[in-house]
Amino acid sequence: MKITARPKIVLLVETSRRYGRDLLRGVSSFARTRTNWSMLHQEMTIDSTLPEWMAKAGPSGVIARVDTHTVDSLRALRVPIVDVMCSRNFPGIPRVETDNRIVTKLAFDHLWERGFRRFAYCGFRFARYSEMRRDLFRELVEQKDCPLDVYESPGKPNTLLMSLEESGLIDLEQMYQWLASLKFPTGIFVCNDIRGQQVLNACRTLDIAVPDDLAVIGVDDDDAICPLTSPPLTSVSPNAELVGYRAAEVLHEMMNGYPTPTSIELIRPTKVISRQSTEVTAVEDREVARICRLIRDHACEGINVETVAGFTDLSRRQLERRFRTELGRTLRQEITNVQLNKVKQLLHETDMTLEQISHLAGYSHKEQLCAVFKREVGQTPSMYRSSVSESS
Repeated sequence: MKITARPKIVLLVETSRRYGRDLLRGVSSFARTRTNWSMLHQEMTIDSTLPEWMAKAGPSGVIARVDTHTVDSLRALRVPIVDVMCSRNFPGIPRVETDNRIVTKLAFDHLWERGFRRFAYCGFRFARYSEMRRDLFRELVEQKDCPLDVYESPGKPNTLLMSLEESGLIDLEQMYQWLASLKFPTGIFVCNDIRGQQVLNACRTLDIAVPDDLAVIGVDDDDAICPLTSPPLTSVSPNAELVGYRAAEVLHEMMNGYPTPTSIELIRPTKVISRQSTEVTAVEDREVARICRLIRDHACEGINVETVAGFTDLSRRQLERRFRTELGRTLRQEITNVQLNKVKQLLHETDMTLEQISHLAGYSHKEQLCAVFKREVGQTPSMYRSSVSESS
């Protein structure tokens, strides 16, 4: 029996961001189950060039974030290549990427369902993925005959992607002016989570209430960014793991003599991962919006309707009427909703006892919490914890 050498696959994919790490997981999943590949990879950023040792290793195929600064060195290897960056069309190199049209539709629908009828987009000029998402978002907003404001950091053509994204840290004054000029409430779609972090930091500096004044949604569901922003950033999960798996499958087919695909293959994104940066119902009544923010910030400290009414010049009757008009619910229901959302979070993310949770959610004892939870949710807290644990 003849023993053949294992194919060596070069992976020119970054580990510095979630999308790249998930691409690598997808490739790895295919390799473990369908092939006998030996994979060549080292830690790198999105704009890294091909390390010299990889070229000397005699690879059999390549999966890469192909761009103008890497395409020549990759072609020089004279092996099949699959592009998972798709910044432009390089003849003879098939492309696999997330479907940006569906990404953008998910983001728009998420904001629309929360009642936003004014929109904004924030991205990076000359970043191909950003400009594509901007144009697709504009189409959706115009179809609804709604206003759209756009801000993009300045850049130059053919600039490396990380340099374009770093420009968002340089033009802060221009971003501040743009954000301050927006009419509230507005739903903002940002080109990726890096941009979302920059926007949320600017909102904190300007004391703009997120999500009451501006709701922000990004793309990538980056686990190193989204949970750490203030508030945590809602984001579209792009299904990069499946992109990586499919790219490996295409490469495997090419290495076995199948024709090189000529059209781009688009992978459907997963879903919107909702976090606090969009967890709101858009409210035109600015006083109601202000009271909603007060409730969200302090409901779990045990405040009640009387306490809330003391923070406005409106009478309690006027405030209740405006709440019902804008939100379709009472002040008491709003307080309860915020408290129960906190309870659900703690049941899902911790192993705290009900006694511990009840105090953190503003209830004086666990029996009161259990009664309210069962009435509003239809399950006991223990049943809810079991159900979310099984579905995770």
